Amino acid sequence: MSLSSNPMPTVARPDPSAAPLLSIVIPVFNERENIVRLLEEIAAVPHLPAHEVLCVDDCSDDDTLPVLLAARSAHPRLRVLAHRRRSGQSAAVRSGVKAARGAWIATLDGDGQNDPADIPTLLAARGDAAPGVRLFAGWRTQRKDSGSKRWASRWANRIRASLLRDATPDTGCGIKLFEREAFLDLPAFDHMHRYLPALMQRAGWQTLSVPVGHRPRVAGVSKYNNLARAWVGVSDLAGVLWLLRRGRIAAAGAVETGAIDGLDEPRDRRAGLDRPAHDAVETDRPDRRADVRGALAGAVPRLP
Repeated sequence: MSLSSNPMPTVARPDPSAAPLLSIVIPVFNERENIVRLLEEIAAVPHLPAHEVLCVDDCSDDDTLPVLLAARSAHPRLRVLAHRRRSGQSAAVRSGVKAARGAWIATLDGDGQNDPADIPTLLAARGDAAPGVRLFAGWRTQRKDSGSKRWASRWANRIRASLLRDATPDTGCGIKLFEREAFLDLPAFDHMHRYLPALMQRAGWQTLSVPVGHRPRVAGVSKYNNLARAWVGVSDLAGVLWLLRRGRIAAAGAVETGAIDGLDEPRDRRAGLDRPAHDAVETDRPDRRADVRGALAGAVPRLP
């Protein structure tokens, strides 16, 4: 049946003209069994500031995207984006950040291993931190992964820390809090989400690791294996080292006299570009109804 014959139920949605203080970005790939539970947990977290939730589907093979679209009726803060071609976790995070309207971003993995109840902990750390701290990285002090995965991660973190000297014990943790504008100033590349502390420090900002909880995966399968992660990590680490050796970028704040209203906003927001990246489709845009219709039929939209 068409969407026109079965319209979505009308729900009270947050005022779209009121920019949230926080945007929660969740990259997802084949997480149909986990994502609704995660959304329910986010909705139950007390004392969150005005926020929105953006789930970015990276061309899942299962019906994650239709599940997300159906979840919007119960979660009015939810916005759903879909990549038109599979681009990876870092690209999904960046698509969500570009589409976000909040000045600060919290990220969670879509597998449910990060606990949304830790977001207020990161926000409290931001409230106590110096102004120059623009990234608060989750630190899984008690990991709930397999022994081999913990062993591989421990050695990878030691090697990375000895080379990058980013003073971060756990860069692979999916739960993080960072300033949107600072993130969008960083160089973008595949797997960059694993090197955010070093990249933020290169840009002249400070970072802080904050202990958070960790949970075992209850459904689905991990999207990484130790061998693939190690092989990719070697080339990624070499690239980040090259960036660091090319020099650091000093963070600067402009002070202007006679400022015009709006000049202190991020450049892409002033230009009206606070929308998804070119390879991501926001599913409630009128010009993407065909993509939504295909998704509800079980077909994930892709480029020809």
